[in-house]
Amino acid sequence: MGLFTDRTKQSNGKTGVPVWFMRQAGRYHNHYQNIKKDSDFMTMCKNPKLACEVTMGPIEEFDFDAAILFSDLLFPLEQMGLGLTYAPGPKLEKHLDEPSKLKEITIKEEAKSYYAFQREACENLRKALPQSKTLLGFVGAPWTLYTYAVDGGHSGNLINPKKGFYDGRWQGFCELLFENVLEEMNQQALGGAQGMCLFDTAAGECTFEDYRDYILPQIKKITRAFKKMHPDVQVIYYSKFTHMHYLKGIQEDSIDVLGIDWRVDLVEALKELGSDYRIQGNFDPAHLHLPWEQLEEKLSSWWQRLERSGANLDRWICGLGHGVLQKTPEENVQKTVAYIHENFHY
Repeated sequence: MGLFTDRTKQSNGKTGVPVWFMRQAGRYHNHYQNIKKDSDFMTMCKNPKLACEVTMGPIEEFDFDAAILFSDLLFPLEQMGLGLTYAPGPKLEKHLDEPSKLKEITIKEEAKSYYAFQREACENLRKALPQSKTLLGFVGAPWTLYTYAVDGGHSGNLINPKKGFYDGRWQGFCELLFENVLEEMNQQALGGAQGMCLFDTAAGECTFEDYRDYILPQIKKITRAFKKMHPDVQVIYYSKFTHMHYLKGIQEDSIDVLGIDWRVDLVEALKELGSDYRIQGNFDPAHLHLPWEQLEEKLSSWWQRLERSGANLDRWICGLGHGVLQKTPEENVQKTVAYIHENFHY
């Protein structure tokens, strides 16, 4: 079963474009902040009841068409013994800043039991969600997790992580990571996730050649293995800073949806890639900070261009080019989703 297949036809016989946002449950939302007053980020993620409550907030308040599990993509690094804490941002006790540090990776707990909190949260969400809403799980893609393991993040030029392509760290890390992340995906799918997102926010920092030769083989390895386990769960691969040349080079049947950021022309992506994947994105999240009148005009002109383009809009999932930014006005999120539901019909 595909994503959003339960969406109903509009009264005019047309179908509404489905919409969800990365980080739709997050710091901008009062619902999240009210829960956080009596908790902390790690507890909110690892307590299945709280994770469900945070995830459901934007569904109940803003009527998104999909819920995405409230969690964090860095938990595999904790499971691998790198010492993850949040203060408030993520901090690691150990970094793979040289090849010898691979020996310091020690699996903290069997992946199946470690990720049980995500499975239980998904089970809670599947019970809480209306059948018309899609449940999405997510994990960090290997390269993005690796940049955190080496540098503690993916800002700057990523000199040391890129050196790891050639000194054995990248391959060694991926060998240790593979079963860990695959089991994380498996647990979420067993809990009821209908789609599985791989977020690769550092992918576009690499040359196309390094992306093709080092990053893509790991993406293909893990998505193929996951599809063998869960052939009916849709795989969504999102890469930031990548351009059409990178996206055309993916060519992978185990990926169902490509998420794109606002640097990629959406019409071009739909026309060039829409026969092989559904396309997700790619409104600039900064525009959600505009006064509503200007934001509404942006949305209107965006939709008008898409309607005129001749692109297959049934291949599109509406969303942002990245996540909802901190301090985004809640009212704008609510109005944007309502505007899309009311006007984006094909």
